[in-house]
Amino acid sequence: MPDDVIEQIKSEIQNNKVVVFMKGTPQFPGCGFSRATVEVLRSFPYPFKGIDILANPDIRATLPEYSNWPTFPQVFINGQLVGGCDIIHELRDSGELEKLLKEAFETKP
Repeated sequence: MPDDVIEQIKSEIQNNKVVVFMKGTPQFPGCGFSRATVEVLRSFPYPFKGIDILANPDIRATLPEYSNWPTFPQVFINGQLVGGCDIIHELRDSGELEKLLKEAFETKP
C-alpha cells in the first residue's frame, strides 16, 4: 500500500467526523448504493464529507486493504469504519446510527 495514499486516507478519516468513501459525490452519486447511503446520512442534521473514489483511483485501490472492507461505499464515523450501505440502513432502522452521529458531534476533537 502506498504510504502517501494511506496518509491521505488517514487524514480524511481523522479530520472529518463523518466521511463516506463513495462512487461519485454526495451531489452526484455514481451508483445506487452510494446514493442510498447519502440519502440516509442526509436524513440526519449532521454534515459529512464524500470522497469520490472514481476520481481517486489510488484511494479506490488502497482503501479496501486498509479498512479490511471490500466494497464501497465505506462510511467512517468518529474515526471508525461503520460499514457500507446495508449496515448504514440497519443502523438507521435500529436507532444506532443516530446515536453514533450524535456522539461524534458531541465529543470534542
